[in-house]
Amino acid sequence: MQALSLYSLMTSQEKAIVSSSVGLTPNNDGETIRLSIPQLTSDRRKELTKLVAKLAEEGKVSIRNIRRDAIKAYEKLEKEKKLSEDNVKDLSSDLQKLTDEYMKKIDSLLKQKEKELLTV
Repeated sequence: MQALSLYSLMTSQEKAIVSSSVGLTPNNDGETIRLSIPQLTSDRRKELTKLVAKLAEEGKVSIRNIRRDAIKAYEKLEKEKKLSEDNVKDLSSDLQKLTDEYMKKIDSLLKQKEKELLTV
């Protein structure tokens, strides 16, 4: 097992901060990492709003993919005669309701976060 030095851990943390899209610049003095957090300009607020919208859309896509995979699994079980057609319809309907609920939650959180970001 190879031991990691404190410096290499700090370097990887520093790289992660720089590669993120949060707009922070780390200052590493060998013992601590200091972050300067600039004032939010209107341009930066709009940029962060776009980032939040992108993340929300990625969340929605993930939920849709999970729903698609679950429906495929239901259909496979139906073909194997482990679920009836009615069960598949009921499960699919319940899954769609759950999907819709989480889509609404994402939309609600997105609107809330956009409002927070754009409020000066």
